[in-house]
Amino acid sequence: MIGQVAVRRFPELTVSTPRTEVRRLIAADAAAVGEIFADKLTRRWLPLADDSGPIDGHAWCTDLARQRRDSGEGDHWAVLRREDDQVVGSLWTRRTDWGARTTEISYAMAPHARGFGLAVEAVDAVAIALILEHGFQRVELRVAPGNLASRRVAEKAGFSYEGLLRNAGFVRGGRADLELWSFVAADLR
Repeated sequence: MIGQVAVRRFPELTVSTPRTEVRRLIAADAAAVGEIFADKLTRRWLPLADDSGPIDGHAWCTDLARQRRDSGEGDHWAVLRREDDQVVGSLWTRRTDWGARTTEISYAMAPHARGFGLAVEAVDAVAIALILEHGFQRVELRVAPGNLASRRVAEKAGFSYEGLLRNAGFVRGGRADLELWSFVAADLR
């Protein structure tokens, strides 16, 4: 097939830590995910305009996740607290480069689940699984300056700070600098 590029499908991924399980989102997760994305603090750091409407939890868990996965761009997952199997967060990957074997991971946690290290466990486990089980060479996190909670997650999950990407993203609908953090196979040693 000359001139056609094969699209890679993002790999199946389920990981468990002592306190979390990360698995693909399903339609039944829609209400919990919708609440997470409706939270005012979460919305503060998302690349959305202040006047944008709510994120459709059902679409995020089904159609949008399937489109991202089928395109090879990434995937969407639920973060479950193992003690009660409650969805307490969502992780997603994007900007996947199959030639370079790199991807970017993002996440959002429910207000009642913040501050307990659940995001750290989930992000760390997914990054390790992507590198060890799926051959990725680099996993990135991009954090808006001022988002101290996300900076702490990056540090505690073993990501290394690489520098500031000037005017590289959107926060609250406006252009923003982004801190670049990375996790590579050498970080496992």
